[in-house]
Amino acid sequence: MSHMRHLTLTTCSNAFRPRLSIARAATMGVALGVSLGAQTAIAQSSSSSAREMLDRYCVTCHSDRLETAGLSLEQIDVANAHEGAEIWEKVIRKLRTGTMPPSTRPQPSAADRGALVSWFESSLDQAAADSPNPGRTETLRRLNRTEYQNAIRDLLALDIDSRALLPPDESGYGFDNVNVGDLSPALLDRYISAAQKISRLAIGSTQTSLQSDVIRVPADTTQEDHVAGLPIGTRGGMTAPYTFAQDGEYDVSIRLARNRTGNIGGLRGDAMHTVQLLLDRMPVATFTVQRPEGGDDKFADAHLALRLAVTAGPHDVGATFLKRASSLMETERQPLLSHFNEQRHPRLTPAIYQVTITGPYAPRGATRTPSRDRLFVCTPAAGEAAEETCAREILATLMKRAYRRPVSGPDVAEAMAFYREGRSAGDFDAGIGNAVTSVLVNPEFLFRVELDPAGAGAAGAYQITDLELASRLSFFLWSSLPDDELLDLAIAGRLSQPDELDRQARRMLADPRSDNLASNFAGQWLMLRNLDAVSPNPRLYPDFDDNLRQAFRQETELFFDSVLREDRSVLDLLQADYTFLNERLARHYGIPGIHGSRFRRVELDEDSKRGGLLRHGSILSVTSYATRTSPVLRGKWVLDNIYGAPPPPPPANVPVLEDNSVRAGLPMRERLSQHRNNPVCASCHNTIDPVGFALENFDAVGRWRDHGGDVGAMDASGGLPGVGEFVGVDGLEAGLLSRPELFGSRVTEKLLTFALGRGVEYYDAPAIRQILRDTEPDGYRFSSLILGIVKSIPFQMRNST
Repeated sequence: MSHMRHLTLTTCSNAFRPRLSIARAATMGVALGVSLGAQTAIAQSSSSSAREMLDRYCVTCHSDRLETAGLSLEQIDVANAHEGAEIWEKVIRKLRTGTMPPSTRPQPSAADRGALVSWFESSLDQAAADSPNPGRTETLRRLNRTEYQNAIRDLLALDIDSRALLPPDESGYGFDNVNVGDLSPALLDRYISAAQKISRLAIGSTQTSLQSDVIRVPADTTQEDHVAGLPIGTRGGMTAPYTFAQDGEYDVSIRLARNRTGNIGGLRGDAMHTVQLLLDRMPVATFTVQRPEGGDDKFADAHLALRLAVTAGPHDVGATFLKRASSLMETERQPLLSHFNEQRHPRLTPAIYQVTITGPYAPRGATRTPSRDRLFVCTPAAGEAAEETCAREILATLMKRAYRRPVSGPDVAEAMAFYREGRSAGDFDAGIGNAVTSVLVNPEFLFRVELDPAGAGAAGAYQITDLELASRLSFFLWSSLPDDELLDLAIAGRLSQPDELDRQARRMLADPRSDNLASNFAGQWLMLRNLDAVSPNPRLYPDFDDNLRQAFRQETELFFDSVLREDRSVLDLLQADYTFLNERLARHYGIPGIHGSRFRRVELDEDSKRGGLLRHGSILSVTSYATRTSPVLRGKWVLDNIYGAPPPPPPANVPVLEDNSVRAGLPMRERLSQHRNNPVCASCHNTIDPVGFALENFDAVGRWRDHGGDVGAMDASGGLPGVGEFVGVDGLEAGLLSRPELFGSRVTEKLLTFALGRGVEYYDAPAIRQILRDTEPDGYRFSSLILGIVKSIPFQMRNST
């Protein structure tokens, strides 16, 4: 499919990038004439004129004889569009995004294209209104790793690292809360082990053996400057939250980072280095490290250990170095900011490798912790009867929150059996701990259950219950359990009332727990999770380290969260005059005047190369290879995640473009011409590559470049289907913003997938269009899109089997 209609956009210059108003952006999209707000002004086509247009522009390729892409439109019934809704929704998407007809074929006028799209959409929307099809979510959906961690936090006031307890979840439709219907025996064992450990941490007094945990710093972390969260005047090291199970004594040891030969990196000469162990940011021990006279530093850090008394509950554990005075290096070239690789950019000073915590020794139980305050809603008086009464109250309260529903007598009786088993072998706390473990492995906690109501007809749509609605809402916005207020409203049957549902959704969006949308939803939609796997070639990109990797992630998460918190238009994700930086990231971007490890909001100059998502190092690096940029990966990412025109997967018999098959010194545009010169490949790459070429001013780690090495000035001319040709990231942003309804639609589709835990299907399209019609007047504000999803038929209804 070719990508261009040779419509030239007037792009913003690099010197001035004003934010496009929605009105101006809509006028720029007049080439296709399909703006949602303009649909009512477009004359409705009859089925006969729709058939005539299809025969003229589409059937040439999509005929019974050719069936291009496996699709024939020659005989399909146009008058009854709802009978072929799945096909027509695909046709609508192709027409809207301008990917069909191909640019090499005759094109309908803007008015004709808009009329055809409007007629199909109106027909399908009317059919959907007459016979709603909300789709069907899975009956059983297991809590994924993120949801499990958040649920434990809200249920027991206990912060855990689920990555250390559970394996990663399989992704489906871009999110890891879709393919979660199974529970293999091996995974069940992991959940049981996790429940036992969590129960011990929550109760505190039931742990009888020593526990050893290791907190490790990524090997490619530079530790020459201050680390956020540690005291001023320190450099390097780490700080991490850690929950101590009981009051008692714990051994804490520090191990320094070593190079490949086993020597401590950065430990040179006779310099003395001061190491501090911190608890809740306060020093509890100070050590010194120096290279031994004999030069063998194998045991130079053996003395970095201490046994200290700690109270039960959450604490911050840290290890760092006191920063020594340093002078500015006078070199002809800017010195590297990364220092961790002994071969290319060695450490200048020693670094922390890991902190090990072992204990408790001389345990004294747990008295007052956030977990015990949350769990123990009563304190039993002396006597077995009093203990039983209190245990019932504790477990009934816990189970109501854990199971997301009212609990019955038999429910509590089942948990009380586990309580009595534990109580017979220990004390009251032991009984509660045993019951807590049973609750955490109960299917009612591990699974979200949506059952068809009694008497539901086959393939009929029905309204989900208030309790199911509460779970859908909380796992959408928080990836966690409903809180007490939401659950009580659901039990009372009031949550489904429109005004109450609106109020609760707004309350939950204002709650800090909605930062889940930035870390979890955006982390998967924007592929930020892939940053962990980004490892650019150190010879080509010697300044990349984990510090930069984490800064990339934090910039994008903070930026996304700011748009959400300030209830801005989702279009501001594409073009903004601010971002979030710390010194490390600012120096990477070449932005002066930013000092320190703390991230802060930075207003950008008019000629800045930074701003919206397409200018973030996170996006640019996860869509690149280790040795070079990839216009193909970047173009596909934009078309799929931003523009809503995902290209089809490549044919199975198409060979991969080998880097060594063309001269490496050639510009990327010429190196990729092999694909575009192949007719089999060109149909897609003529659409994908120009989008990626517009981002070629950014290298594989997101730095701006005006030249491509020895090949002269960088050629960043590109194009977008249905928009036309442009130059650079400014032109790409302007092109995307000229079709605001396409980006709004794609964000809504991604949010709906995340909210429902299933892929968006053709029968969801009418609901999505209704959301966009409702939110277009206020500029597609984030809250409007989310509330539109919460009020939609797919979110509030479900098909029976």
